[in-house]
Amino acid sequence: MDSADNDKRFGSRRLISEMDEGERPREKALRRGIKSLGDAELMALIFSTGIKGVSVVTLCEQILSQYKGHLSKIASMDAAEFMARHKGIGPAKALTLMAALELGARASADAVKISEAAMSSSSAAYEYMRPLLADLDHEEFWVLLLKRNLKPLREFRVGQGGLTQTVVDVRLIIREALLAKSSAMLLFHNHPSGNLRPSQPDIALTKRICDAAAYFDIKVLDHIVAGPGSYFSFNDEGLMPNTSLK
Repeated sequence: MDSADNDKRFGSRRLISEMDEGERPREKALRRGIKSLGDAELMALIFSTGIKGVSVVTLCEQILSQYKGHLSKIASMDAAEFMARHKGIGPAKALTLMAALELGARASADAVKISEAAMSSSSAAYEYMRPLLADLDHEEFWVLLLKRNLKPLREFRVGQGGLTQTVVDVRLIIREALLAKSSAMLLFHNHPSGNLRPSQPDIALTKRICDAAAYFDIKVLDHIVAGPGSYFSFNDEGLMPNTSLK
C-alpha cells in the first residue's frame, strides 16, 4: 500500500500546524464545542503530539482502526498492555489516555447515580453497576442494597476471585442489609470469559441468598451476570426463586 492509499485510509498525515485553522482539533472544539470532534480528534487532543514520522491525528486514526473504532476495547486495557500493542507510545501518552477514558466512565456512572433513578428493571440495574464490573479480568460479586422505593441505598463488594469463580459469604450480605435497614437487594457478578449464562453454582448461590434474606423479609429482586456490553438477568429469564422485579 503506497502513501496515497495510507492517506486515504487514515486521513491526512499533515501536522496539526499545517491544517486549516478551522479544522485543527483544539480550535474546532473551542468554536463548535467538544462534542463536534470525532474520536480520533479527541484522542489527538489528549496525546497532543504524534510519534516519529506520524502526525498525532493520523496516529490516533491508526490506533482506532485496529479496534474498529471501539473505544471500549481500549478502555479495558491497562497502560502497559496499550504500550505493548502500540510501539512508540510512551507512559505519558498511555496513562493520559487511560485517565481520560476512566474519567469518562466515572462521569457516566455518576450521572446515573445522582439521578437517583429507581432500579425497576434489569437494564437500569446493569447500567448502574456496569462501570464496576463490565471490564474486569477476574470475577467479583457485588450487592446493591435498595430502599423501599427501589432507589439505591449503597453497593458493596462481597467477594473477589479468579477467572472462573469467587467465594461469597452469605452471612456478610445479610448483616450489611440489616445494618443498612434495606428492604430489597440486587445481586451482581461478572463473567470475564464473556459467557454470561449462569453456572449451576451461580444458581445454587442465588437460592441460598434468597432463602437467607427471606427470614428477614428482605427481597432479592434479581441476580445479574455482567459482561462488557451485555448482561444476563435471572429475573428476566425466570430463574429467581421469589421476585417482583419486572
